[in-house]
Order: sequence, then structure tokens, then C-alpha cells
Amino acid sequence: MCILFFKFDPRPVSKNAYRLILAANRDEFYLRPSKSADFWDSGNEILSAGLDMEEGKEGGTWLGISKKGKMAALTNYMQPKIDKNAKGRGALVTNFLTAELDSYSYLKKVASEGHLYNGFNLIAADLNTIKGDVIYYYGNKGDPEPVCLNPGIYGLSNSLLDTPWKKLQFGKQLFTDVVKHSQDLTKEDLVQELIKVMNNQDPQLPDPAIEDQGKDYILPILNKYAAICVRCPNYGTRTNTVILVDAEGHVTFTERTMLNADVDQWKTSTYQFKLQL
Repeated sequence: MCILFFKFDPRPVSKNAYRLILAANRDEFYLRPSKSADFWDSGNEILSAGLDMEEGKEGGTWLGISKKGKMAALTNYMQPKIDKNAKGRGALVTNFLTAELDSYSYLKKVASEGHLYNGFNLIAADLNTIKGDVIYYYGNKGDPEPVCLNPGIYGLSNSLLDTPWKKLQFGKQLFTDVVKHSQDLTKEDLVQELIKVMNNQDPQLPDPAIEDQGKDYILPILNKYAAICVRCPNYGTRTNTVILVDAEGHVTFTERTMLNADVDQWKTSTYQFKLQL
């Protein structure tokens, strides 16, 4: 389970503005093995928000960006029952980041194979300082074709893009309130304000839409799951990630990740680079 919010403005008027502001949470079992955020290829070209190290799913990830301007983010679609024989969804991000295909062509290819996976949502972007930025969305429980996203603010959790779950609407409003003042904040303060949003634990209940989609699967943890930041025994939000891309293509990637499956131990890492396009 995950949740993310992003503001997409491919041609900001001011040099102080951001082309992309993204804030994301990864919710997972605390003991599931994974690596922290890092460049994971020998040429330091691709930066991901950690790699899955669970046996049989090694190398998958949920969020990443390359110096060539390719970015992808993945959330699972909540469903009461999953097919254990389905293809691993974590490879959807890594395959895009390493492929030569543009975002639309890649999602078109993924859409043709969408039935082979359990439910998922995939955001794929080509960030190009010269040609302009494009972002596409595809969810295999929604429209059969990838959707080109217009400039704006979006929210995505474990249903389709901008599904009006209460926690998504609440988080989107908090996110909007922060990014509205992004040009008045230092980069460091903006990151901290966004991380504060992503750690809000106020449950947004009642929410019949979550209950209807999750059925009996979600009811035992509904009170915790209905918050932006999920805190259950042994499961919950274990990573906050913020990605900023400014008008000139400077990328700031900040990850706050849990250590030793302990909700009181966290490490923050920041990476900065400039897009090569």
C-alpha cells in the first residue's frame, strides 16, 4: 500500500518555481527486506527509492528517476484477493527506467499485458528541459489506454488516480496548501513541510469507498489504514520520499526511511543532480 501526491507544471513561469513536486509514502511490512534509496547502476544514472530484496522479487522498486529524465512511480490497487502466480509489479518501474521507450510507448506496452498482473497504478514521465515534460498514467483496473496528464495537482493511492477516498482528498488538500507557498520556502523547508504532510496519522473516517473496495480484507486495519501515514503492528509507512525538479532541471531527491523495523528510528538521505536533457 502506498500514497503519493504530485504537482506537475512543465513550463513554470518563474525560475524559482518547480516543474515537479512529488511526495510519496511506501507502506509495507516492516521486516520485508529492501535497500534504501541509492543509485543502483554502475554509471550512477538511475536513482530509486530503494530496491525490493524479498526472495523472488529482488530488484523491483516503487519509485525512481534517472539523470536522463525518466521517472516512474507505482502503487498497488487494493483488492481482497490476489493471484500469487501473477507477474511481479515492482519490475514495472525498473523496466521503464532502463528502457529506451518513451513514457507513452512503454505504458502502451504495459497495458497490453496488464491482465498478467495483480492490480496496479503506474505513473511514467519524460522530463526534458528542452522539449518539455510529459507524464502519463495507466492503471490496469481502469481505462485500457494510457492517459496523458495535464498540468495540475494529482493524488494516487491504492485505487485509480484521484479516486475520492477521504484520506486522498485530505492529503491532497494538505499537499496543495504547502506547494502553494513553495516559492516562498527554502528547498529544505519545503521538503520538511511535505514530509510533515506525509506523516499525518489522522484517520479520515467513515469512508465507504475504501470499505467497499477492500471488503473484509481492510476492515481489521481500517482505522489505521484510513490515514495518510499508516501505523499498524508490524506494518505501515516505512519510507517518505520527496522529489523536486526545478525550472532548470535540478533534481533534489530526499528519502526518510525506517531503520531496524523500529518506528522510532529513521534515516534521511538527500541526493542532488541535474537532468542531462
